[in-house]
Amino acid sequence: MSKYIAVAGKGGAGKTTFTALMLRQMVKNSKKISILAVDADPNANLSEALGLSVSATISEILDDTRNPKAIPPGMTKDIYVEYKLQQSLVESPDIDLLVMGGPQGAGCYCYANDLLRRHLENLGKNYDFVAVDTEAGLEHISRRTVPHVDLMFVVSDSSVRGIRSAGRVYELIKSLKSEIGRVYLIVTKTEPGSISVLAEEIAQTGLELIGEIPLDPLVVKQDLAGRPIFDLPDEALSVQAVDIIVKKAGLLT
Repeated sequence: MSKYIAVAGKGGAGKTTFTALMLRQMVKNSKKISILAVDADPNANLSEALGLSVSATISEILDDTRNPKAIPPGMTKDIYVEYKLQQSLVESPDIDLLVMGGPQGAGCYCYANDLLRRHLENLGKNYDFVAVDTEAGLEHISRRTVPHVDLMFVVSDSSVRGIRSAGRVYELIKSLKSEIGRVYLIVTKTEPGSISVLAEEIAQTGLELIGEIPLDPLVVKQDLAGRPIFDLPDEALSVQAVDIIVKKAGLLT
C-alpha cells in the first residue's frame, strides 16, 4: 500500500528545499523504491528543485475542460481528462512528478476535483511513496484530492513568527476531517543556539520537533546558480541534517 507524505508550511520557510532533499535521501539510501512527487503549491517550484522539466500543469488541463471544443469528437470528457492527466506526468529514473499549478478561476470545479481525486488515487497505487509539497492552507488535503496522509512535516524557519505560523498550520491540520497520521515540526535555516531560543515557542505549538536544518551556504549557492537542490553534494550541511530526519521518520527501506 502506498505511503503518503505531506510537507506544509508558509512560503519561504524552506519546505520545497526540504522536500527535494528528503526525496534525494530516500532515493539514494533505500533499496529500489518508486516515488511520485506532487507539487500542490500554487507557487510551484519543486520541479526546479528536483531538476525536472514540466510541460503542463494539472490546473491548466482542468481549465481546458471547461471549453467543449477542446474535447476531440468521439471522446468522452472523462476519457479526455484522464488522457491529459496521464500526459502531465513527468517521468524520470528516480522520481515521477505531477504539478498541480496555480489556483483555478471562478466557477464550480467539483467535477474536475472529483476526477483529479480519482486519478491521484489510481496513480498513487503504482508507487511505494507519494510525497506532496502542499500549500499552507492545505486545500488539496481538505478537499481530499490527496486521499490521506500517513506522515506530515510542518516546516518553519528559525523565527518566532515562523514557529507561530507552524502552530497555526497544526491547528488547521487538527481541524480537518481528512485522515492524517503522524505530524512533525522541522525548523530550517538555524544557527547555533536557535532551537534553545525558540524552545518555548516550539512547545506552545504542540508539535513534536523531529529535527533542524542549519543555514547552508551551499543551498544559497545552488539557488543563485539556478541548479537543482537535488544535486547538492553529500557533505552539504542541509543534506546531512535531512538524512537524520528521514531516518528518524522511518522513511528508508
